[in-house]
Amino acid sequence: MIVSASYRTDIPAYYSRWFERRYQAGFCLVPNPFDSGLRRVALHAPEVQGFVFWTRNSAPFMPVLQRLRADGLPCVVQYSLTAYPRALESHGAAPERATALCREVVDCCGAGSLVWRYDPLLVTSLTPPAWHLANFARLAGALSGIADEVVVSFTHFYRKTSSQLRAGGLANGFTFEDPALEAKRELLLQLADLARQEGLRLTVCAQRELLCAGLDDAACIDLARLERLAGKSLLLPRRPHRDRCGCFASVDIGVYDTCPTGCLYCYANRSRAAAEKRRREHRPDDLLLWRPARLTALSGPQLLALATGQEDPHRDQLLLFDDD
Repeated sequence: MIVSASYRTDIPAYYSRWFERRYQAGFCLVPNPFDSGLRRVALHAPEVQGFVFWTRNSAPFMPVLQRLRADGLPCVVQYSLTAYPRALESHGAAPERATALCREVVDCCGAGSLVWRYDPLLVTSLTPPAWHLANFARLAGALSGIADEVVVSFTHFYRKTSSQLRAGGLANGFTFEDPALEAKRELLLQLADLARQEGLRLTVCAQRELLCAGLDDAACIDLARLERLAGKSLLLPRRPHRDRCGCFASVDIGVYDTCPTGCLYCYANRSRAAAEKRRREHRPDDLLLWRPARLTALSGPQLLALATGQEDPHRDQLLLFDDD
């Protein structure tokens, strides 16, 4: 099993103490975001064969990465660096600082352990295609020799994403668009050429309609990369997280609406206010990263009983409640 931590939130940046405690204990509990289920997820070998972390700021997490590598577990860090204007991402790290942190990750976890994410590609009046070409070239040059792959995809305009962008546009005076297919492909091919000049391979995440000669499919949970880091073969089935996804099987331990970074294009938050509220409610010593309302009154043994399917006197009542 590969543990993903997490495409639902930024665990390295905001929840490193929680992860460290759960790793010491050997497991965590994860509420299912789509129903009332609760899952126990192991965090130690032999159940766990490796980790994939997703972050914009690895600084608080470096001691954890060092511990994982000392324990012989391969770690891949999917590192988001877009350097968008503050109107779009209010808390992004300065590129120079982010680049230095990326180098620290590679020094700790080994060559090939870091994947740069220029993701999502958002076309706005602040960030037109020409802006992206110049911005991407600058970042690719800074990350040359640190990363070997850059993952990109265009923004998915989910209802909550569009709502946040509309509100942000009204407040900050910008407009946004979803370019036509050919315009997207043309921009991606230009970015791929810039990436190659810096020794980077550009891959496209979960948007196979954009693939053509020169554009490869991304696998964010990448079996070959994990095997190179582990120095051995790993047995993992290919199991996409969503349609048109090239990933192998993993278990994500994050919770939606818990990342307070405040990127307007984020699909994982309903709003920054909701994420900040859950961040305040977070308890580093808890079995879960964040507890839905239906679980707040339960003790650790009751939660474990629920997660492992044991009989529990609160079980029938518990499933009647919604998350909020």
